[in-house]
Amino acid sequence: MKIEAPFGRMLTAMVTPFKDNGEIDWAGIETLADHLVKTGHDGIAVNGTTGEAPTTKSSEKIEIIKVVKKVVGSKIKILSGAGDNETDYSVNQAKRVAEAGADGLLVVTPYYNKPPQAGIEAHFRAVADATDLPMMLYDIPGRTGVEIESDTIVRLFDHPRIVALKDAKGNVAATSWVIKRCGIPVYSGDDILNLPLLSVGAVGFVSVCGHTVGSDLKAMLNAWFAGDSQKALEIHQKLLPVFTGTFRTQGAILTKAALNMMGLPGGTTRLPLVDATPAQIKQLREDLIAGGVPIK
Repeated sequence: MKIEAPFGRMLTAMVTPFKDNGEIDWAGIETLADHLVKTGHDGIAVNGTTGEAPTTKSSEKIEIIKVVKKVVGSKIKILSGAGDNETDYSVNQAKRVAEAGADGLLVVTPYYNKPPQAGIEAHFRAVADATDLPMMLYDIPGRTGVEIESDTIVRLFDHPRIVALKDAKGNVAATSWVIKRCGIPVYSGDDILNLPLLSVGAVGFVSVCGHTVGSDLKAMLNAWFAGDSQKALEIHQKLLPVFTGTFRTQGAILTKAALNMMGLPGGTTRLPLVDATPAQIKQLREDLIAGGVPIK
């Protein structure tokens, strides 16, 4: 079965850099978007978990799309998070995202509410019906409190605008069966499982570590799809310290610290996230060096 990759293969969920006063660093967003283009990305996902979407205003989210679009133009695709635990808000946010010029929607399972599968399915269908944009489901039960069950994914893939799945479930066996059953294009949403998910049919990544090792991840993808599984494995093993190190605490915290070490505008976080401690930065530096990341 050959499965096409509707948003390209290499995407990163971009951080939102904040200044010390809590305002968004708009010039920093431009710099980071340009950095991702230059490291081989096919797409950028904004306004997601790593972008600290729970603490950015709707107006800020729309401006982020516009600023990134101004930088990347038509070179790469822009996906924007539009999911919330309220369906009506998600529907209206999806419409705003479409008007702002995004190329696709990234919609997470409604969180905290813990709806039954019937509610999850109705939620996704309502958001998909709201615009003409293609939509990627986002399954991350560790954050949302409830998974998108396999049968639900298979049914949702019948919708003409639900075209992909970001998989951060951590259950490669379940994902294997979903791919076999319906052929939905799956993007790994958990960097340390990037290669294992490729091995069962995933088409690409929506990465966090793409901020720091995007070129290596693109090389892994190129090797895998060229049939060089040994080269892909070598890259995976080289990057293990980065995959582990980036998630020793919340991913946005350490990604921002890593970018700052690289001389890029990671900026600060917004509460309830807090910036990395000196001890966390010291450990992260060791992890990044072990993974071959050039840091200052």
